Amino acid sequence: MSRTPDPSSARRRTLGRASYAEVVRIGTLLRKETVGGMLLVGAALIAIVWANSPFADTYFSIRDTEVGYAPWHLRLSLGSWAADGLLAMFFFLVGLELKREVIVGDLRQWDRAIVPVAAAFGGVVVPALIYAAINWSNPEALRGWAIPTATDIAFAVAVLAIIGSRLPPALRIFLLTLAVVDDLIAILIIALIYSSGIDVTMLLWSLVPLVAYALLARRQRTLFRHRQLSWWLLLLPVGAVFWALIHASGIHATIAGVVLGFTVPARLRADRGERPGEEQHALAEIFEHRMRVLSAGFAVPVFAFFSAGVAVGGLEGLTSALSATVTIGIVTGLVVGKIIGITSTTWLVTRVTRSSLDPSLRWIDIVGVAALAGIGFTVSLLVAELSFGVGTELGDHAKVGIFVASLIAAVVGSIILTARNRHYAALAAEEQVDSDADGIPDVYEPKTDRG
Repeated sequence: MSRTPDPSSARRRTLGRASYAEVVRIGTLLRKETVGGMLLVGAALIAIVWANSPFADTYFSIRDTEVGYAPWHLRLSLGSWAADGLLAMFFFLVGLELKREVIVGDLRQWDRAIVPVAAAFGGVVVPALIYAAINWSNPEALRGWAIPTATDIAFAVAVLAIIGSRLPPALRIFLLTLAVVDDLIAILIIALIYSSGIDVTMLLWSLVPLVAYALLARRQRTLFRHRQLSWWLLLLPVGAVFWALIHASGIHATIAGVVLGFTVPARLRADRGERPGEEQHALAEIFEHRMRVLSAGFAVPVFAFFSAGVAVGGLEGLTSALSATVTIGIVTGLVVGKIIGITSTTWLVTRVTRSSLDPSLRWIDIVGVAALAGIGFTVSLLVAELSFGVGTELGDHAKVGIFVASLIAAVVGSIILTARNRHYAALAAEEQVDSDADGIPDVYEPKTDRG
């Protein structure tokens, strides 16, 4: 007797199973970001405790110490060097990650890309609208509308890696891709909204090192075939000159990191003269491998240390900060807005495209990931400083809101996904996934007809 096919089985799957290569890469990335997320939280806690201790003056004195060279606006405080300089390394990796996803990753397929991209936009628009609605009557506070739009990759991924060892790979890839696209949107907001007084001359001059960097990156295998480390000696200084010119032009310097990341080749092209059987990697992959440790282990924690320090002012000051509309707008936007924006947009995409959620997932899984996306730490702190300045009352209220929202989002997401993790662990125990001698699970291998 033939079985009538289920009409829903022919429908396209939303958040379906990714390629095995992508699953392996994301798993490796999660392990790296876990340590970085812990260092980020540790650095922020040290800054908060120090800034509210009897030695607070020492912390603020260190943060505000100016070093550097006056021309090109390069005499900056240590806090500004961390925000403009070190954080450019973080955004450089964001640029690399996004380009790799679009060129050689699963996002090169439109049916895979549309869900996380649309969800990221929903997770930006809804929090911004919620914040604007709460602060509509205060034009000064309204400047911070972009603060609750960001998602902290390192912090959110670290939480997911700790609690979600058995969660479906598609869910983890969804969070990471969502966060990367979210950061790209935040970068565009920074470039368009928080850049002022553009120096066109400096901006035009920046094209010279940018073109040189792109050409060197594309031709590095030919130029430096016999000296594998020498290309760093040219690429790094050229990139630094481009960063300095972008900084001098009035555009926020972190944009330089993203632009440089976009110029790095993400696809390996065959070169004549390579040794047969020699494993080769595209430059984007090499950069990501070598710089992620430096970014997650040093650049982002140092930025968090200099940005997270806010003098609360005791219980009275904390009460005042928690009752401020800026704080309420950020907390509501990140905690509630992210869940509503990401989940509803994902649902809407499935309805419009007439697709269905992958059978391995449930909608509560999407809600859990959306809750983790409310951890807006690093980029939110940067946007708060750009919106209100360093050391201002509104800026301090914004930082309190970011801390509280990130903590609540982490707790809510952890509660939901921990329960789901136990569910998937039980399923895995009941249904063991076989693998052949090659170590690749059968579900990722092409199906063949067996007689």
